[in-house]
Amino acid sequence: MTDELLPGRPASGRLQVTTGASSDRGQKPVNQDFHGGLVPRGHTLTMKGTAFAIADGIGSSDVSQEASETAVKSFLADYYCTPDAWSVRHSGERVISAINSWLWDQTRKSPYRDSPDRGYACTFSAVVMKGNIAHLFHIGDTRIYRLRDRAAEQLTHDHTLWVSRHEQYLSRVLGVEATIEIDYRATDLRPGDTFILSSDGIHDHLETTAIIQALEDPAIPLEQVARRIIEMALENGSDDNLTIQIIHIDELPEPGSEAHRSPAGNLPPPPIPEAGDTLDGYTILRELHASSRSHVFLARAPDSGEAVVLKIPSLDLREEPGYLERLITEEWIARRVTSNHIVSAAGSPKARSYLYTVTGYIEGQTLAQWMNDNPSPSLEAVRNLTEQMARGLQALHRMDILHQDLRPENVIIDQNGTAKLIDFGAARVAGIAETQLPHADTPMPGTALYMAPEYFLGESGSAASDLYSLAVITYHMLSGRFPYGTNVAKARTIAAQRRLRYQTVMDPQRDVPAWIDHTLRRALQTDPDKRYPALSEFIHDLRHPNPAYLNRERPPLLERNPVLFWQGVSGILAITLMYVLLR
Repeated sequence: MTDELLPGRPASGRLQVTTGASSDRGQKPVNQDFHGGLVPRGHTLTMKGTAFAIADGIGSSDVSQEASETAVKSFLADYYCTPDAWSVRHSGERVISAINSWLWDQTRKSPYRDSPDRGYACTFSAVVMKGNIAHLFHIGDTRIYRLRDRAAEQLTHDHTLWVSRHEQYLSRVLGVEATIEIDYRATDLRPGDTFILSSDGIHDHLETTAIIQALEDPAIPLEQVARRIIEMALENGSDDNLTIQIIHIDELPEPGSEAHRSPAGNLPPPPIPEAGDTLDGYTILRELHASSRSHVFLARAPDSGEAVVLKIPSLDLREEPGYLERLITEEWIARRVTSNHIVSAAGSPKARSYLYTVTGYIEGQTLAQWMNDNPSPSLEAVRNLTEQMARGLQALHRMDILHQDLRPENVIIDQNGTAKLIDFGAARVAGIAETQLPHADTPMPGTALYMAPEYFLGESGSAASDLYSLAVITYHMLSGRFPYGTNVAKARTIAAQRRLRYQTVMDPQRDVPAWIDHTLRRALQTDPDKRYPALSEFIHDLRHPNPAYLNRERPPLLERNPVLFWQGVSGILAITLMYVLLR
């Protein structure tokens, strides 16, 4: 796949590299090495970066050259097919795991099924450069070096095991086992850095100082330098296949660049319209909501006539780039996440004259209004809504997106009783976040009463944070209260959070089983590591009594009825005091 790379020429886009590579079978009859790279253009370069990979077949196999070629080609093709919303790490690890499974399966179907080291196996290393970060993936003894300021640093660790002074073997190889552990590392990029990917035919027979010296003259094309390095390794007695890739960083994008921004991101916000006005063909019907952050209107689409929602930034925030980026992200997410429990984008994107977002209109009511109308809902109704919200969150999480502002006002229940998540203004998209720096105007995500405690410690959120918010809503629907009152927002240290006391959801006025209370207690732990590891487990335990919870004792009186507990303590103290005085 090296023909897809333009050696010696900088790639288009803001990330620019110059490359050169060479491979030789050396003293062996077959070259079991394979290498490749891909520098895409435009939006793909911005969202996915540029990728390079190298693979080295193992000597005990007669088909490992096929494994090497498959690994490199599949990685470069499949990585760019992963969703833009995924982080580089998520994308890379998923692709490499799939490649490993395919190679393993090919060996099981071959005559080498009882000897995996003779089957479709190879070592593998890859680097993806996105924004100002290099993401490294590594298995085996191929290597990645970074040359900076005339010094070389080995960025990968060889997976080899020495059994004697002169004998070693690979301890980790792609395709030898059904699952594979992948080394991952992220490191910063600087203009002028040079990355070297090499097979052991190079680095086992050539010092890095020789490679640095070969690169000293910038006038020599990198293809020529790569060939010269192979010649030097052969002169030093290399008896293996030899492969080297050289990537020089010419230019990097500005930190915090707006990776996901559509052409609409460069447009001015429109004037605030009134009913009857038109905006790029959309007919404004009425205002749905107005706040200090945005104006939301019901409108009719020009072609289909369907009802849509237009969100326009408020006058106060039109000069804040962080807010405008988050606004654009809302529609970006709606166009990429498909779920019956996520608000959808409206039609195909159209050319616009102004900056605003367009999403589908949902005829219904917010969960907040539903809770006002149903102050004492049945347990089954609560379960049903919680499960639907969880399915919406799962659709986001599969795309590496966190909602981060799940609350009753951001859930719409349509006329069919289907709950849909809306408002992604606080959402965190992993594929975008890894290329951006936080803006000074970036607020803490979420709404205090529903936010996970870790946000108040300044930590980034996770899927467990969205789980916490969902559990708070469930708790609130069942009790009309909050699990820690209003104290979570005040607990800004780990010590303070450890002092928080969960208040049981059980109430004499409501018939809530004790095992439901234990389920909520776990989902609402202040430590995210102590919550359910998956939304599906929380949803399962809400409907199916967990045996571990059925056998637990009834919660202590302090948790069931704190007022009664302290009244009892006060009474005992009063009696004790009277007794002492009488004595």
